[in-house]
Amino acid sequence: MATGTVKQRMLQAVERLPETATVEDTIERLCFLAKVEEGLRQSDAGKTVPRAEATSLIFQ
Repeated sequence: MATGTVKQRMLQAVERLPETATVEDTIERLCFLAKVEEGLRQSDAGKTVPRAEATSLIFQ
């Protein structure tokens, strides 16, 4: 998983945005990163779904 505090990781993400980024772009990026981190936490905890099951849920 990523290192550093949540605040440090969020500041780095904001600093990497282009100068033309909007507030909406920034919020979207931070929400995306939060969801990725949550997914990694769930994966580390073994809370995953087999690929076949996930695929069947998507293509119902």
